[in-house]
Amino acid sequence: MRVLIIEDEAKVARALRTAFEREKFVVSLARDGEEGFFLASKEEPDAILLDLGLPRRDGIEILAALRKQGKKTPVLVITARDTVEDRILGLDSGADDYVVKPFAVAEVLARVRALLRRGREPAARLEVGDLVLDRAARRVTRGGTAIALTPTELALLDYLMAHKEEVVTRDMLARDVWQETMRATPLDNVIDVHVARLRKKIDEPFATKLIQTVRGVGFVLREGGA
Repeated sequence: MRVLIIEDEAKVARALRTAFEREKFVVSLARDGEEGFFLASKEEPDAILLDLGLPRRDGIEILAALRKQGKKTPVLVITARDTVEDRILGLDSGADDYVVKPFAVAEVLARVRALLRRGREPAARLEVGDLVLDRAARRVTRGGTAIALTPTELALLDYLMAHKEEVVTRDMLARDVWQETMRATPLDNVIDVHVARLRKKIDEPFATKLIQTVRGVGFVLREGGA
């Protein structure tokens, strides 16, 4: 997979490049808007990470121009502009997702993977170790034993399994599972309660624990846990 990072802050660009290369992405890097637009037009990246406040050419201008060219490459906007109006402008200009600085690099990786999965035929069956989710039947089993879940618990498990081995932040869960765009502490508490209930049902009776907490970031569901 090829990713193009258009970012003028050297420290941020370096951190992103290192993280994506560690995950075996082929990374191109542009430090200003003109170079970024040139590479985005010339190359065929699978995803673009685009800062908005760029020298020589603004990120919104780049985004609008790419969409006018008919390019459908997924674009994740990364920016310090955090007002609702800025988010709306970015999305209306053709961004597929939006993350505000400062951010956790793990979240950026997860969001890019999610963008790359969009458009693919969703799997009818998700499996992590001996945990199986049949999406059509809305049935969950572990080790062959059926597990009864509430609709919210099922949606939460589906999301964690679809992002297996990836760190899922509370922001991601708030946005994609609870459909809340403005996360607040009370919702964090709701998320934590549901994760705890889910753990009790799919992990507590079994020796291998699948849901892990990443302190200060979120959760990850992976095979071969503790």
